[in-house]
Amino acid sequence: MTKSIRMKILLLVTLFGILLLSGCSTLPKTTAETQPPERTVEQVVHPDDGKLAIEVSDPLEGFNRGVYRFNYYFDKFVFLPIVGVYTFIMPDYFQDRVSNFVDNIFEFNNFTNNLLQLKFKQTGITLARFAINTTVGVAGLWDPATSMNLRRQPEDFGQTLGHYGVGSGPYLVLPILGPSSFRDTTGLVADTLAFNYVAKELESDWMEDNDVRLIFSLVAAVDKRKRQPFRYYATGSPFEYELVRMLYTAKRKIDVAK
Repeated sequence: MTKSIRMKILLLVTLFGILLLSGCSTLPKTTAETQPPERTVEQVVHPDDGKLAIEVSDPLEGFNRGVYRFNYYFDKFVFLPIVGVYTFIMPDYFQDRVSNFVDNIFEFNNFTNNLLQLKFKQTGITLARFAINTTVGVAGLWDPATSMNLRRQPEDFGQTLGHYGVGSGPYLVLPILGPSSFRDTTGLVADTLAFNYVAKELESDWMEDNDVRLIFSLVAAVDKRKRQPFRYYATGSPFEYELVRMLYTAKRKIDVAK
């Protein structure tokens, strides 16, 4: 059995163990028991009552609603229990170190997309942040750059496409990942491929392919979900799907325009 196979088996066993532990651990309450809505806003609100604040193209609404409901159950029974155990066993101090490390690694995407958009000031800030946090901040475990007033300049390839006039296209809900659009999904794929390519090129000769990236991806996913306060159906509103769709679309317009 190769080292790579042993590593993957160990990761699967670890995740399974976390799920088992989650059943007997004291976890923070995240949502009230709220059933998914059975009716859409269009079935309740009459056209004469007014328009939605933002019109969103959603030709795949049936599919999107199904994925949205799947995400609710996945989040409730898989993702949040894992996050809950992580926060239960990991002191806040070490959680902060993990978050800083993840942010520092993903400065690559911020740097690349700021450069592609010809935002040279933001590109310089991102490069300076990475250099300072990687050295003074000990591999990014600490974030001294922010205390120097060098703040993160988050950009992704979806924003880069929008910067050059590419429309968002139809709304799309991705399994596990949540709200997106055709443009932003394309951007996500491009960012992921670029990041994985560079990561593979930088891997040490003694480290087998995919091992480091697999471990980092799992840690980054848990860390990202921990920092995301959103909880499915926590609003209790029967129109939560429409609300999330509208807020996501509005946020991405702001992200592209800034």
